[in-house]
Amino acid sequence: MLTEEQVEKFKQDGFLVLEDFATPEEVAALKQRGEELVEAFDPATISVFSTRNQTAKTDTYFLDSASAVSFFFEEKAFGEGGQLEQPKNRAINKIGHAMHDLDPVFRLWSRSSKMAGLMAALGFQRPLPVQSMLIFKQPYVGGEVVPHQDSSFLATDPFSCVGIWLALEDARRDNGCLWALPGSHLEGVHRRFLRAADGSVRFDVDMPSFEGLAGFVPVEVKAGSLVLLHGGNVHLSKENTSPHSRHAYSMHFVEGAPGFSYPPDNWLQRPAELPFEPLFDAAAGAPAAAAGSAGRPAGTAAFAQPRGRSSARRPAAVAPQAAVRVY
Repeated sequence: MLTEEQVEKFKQDGFLVLEDFATPEEVAALKQRGEELVEAFDPATISVFSTRNQTAKTDTYFLDSASAVSFFFEEKAFGEGGQLEQPKNRAINKIGHAMHDLDPVFRLWSRSSKMAGLMAALGFQRPLPVQSMLIFKQPYVGGEVVPHQDSSFLATDPFSCVGIWLALEDARRDNGCLWALPGSHLEGVHRRFLRAADGSVRFDVDMPSFEGLAGFVPVEVKAGSLVLLHGGNVHLSKENTSPHSRHAYSMHFVEGAPGFSYPPDNWLQRPAELPFEPLFDAAAGAPAAAAGSAGRPAGTAAFAQPRGRSSARRPAAVAPQAAVRVY
């Protein structure tokens, strides 16, 4: 699934582009399913996402989306009086966060032998898909996503998060492609996004400013390309000021093998009736597509992450509440 050169490049840069990972038919099926979900959605309950406005509410709807197929709107889709000023299909920022388990079309692709082979090639022994999102990056109103690390939001002890970002449309600079900072994952995880017992969420410390975005490189890709993102890689996307959308499907995996724990202060928590379901379990006999890396020591895995300033055990602290959009 991955060559040794690709694995080494991923370890070096913290991200990797795999062109033509999804077939045109797979891309079309995922896009069509997304359109069907939007068409069937009744926007009676509105939740607006922003990564810049730190006073925006993070409501029960957001927390409950960990085990649901939920819809979130672009903040620029609303007027000053709070009225929706865009058609529904041009106003939704994303759908999340359990599509990989609850929607049959997205589940089929998310749990394919192709995906199992990819996670095995990275050294996962028991990969847990914990989050999925269909991101629309709407024309003219698609908001920016500030520099962040995925392991800030989905920590394990030790850190193990890996993101996959599948382009369902061409992603270019003008419509808000990803930007990544090569090698930034080697500096560790800068902060964590923590959930308290009362359901409130907060960052424990401030993120470095990354003034001028020095060193960031654009990740422009064609539809069907997949971007692998190390959980410690710092990445962002700018506003979409173009007339073209930038649809993408994103998932996040963490290691569920012995020796890794998923802390109760992660924002994303599943109820007992919908536990995380492993993609495969090498100890129980990996599927054929994943067998090549079964038994690889966890310390040599491509997702291995230094602790940096933050630890999955850091206590809840004092930063302001934030409504957070990843990608």
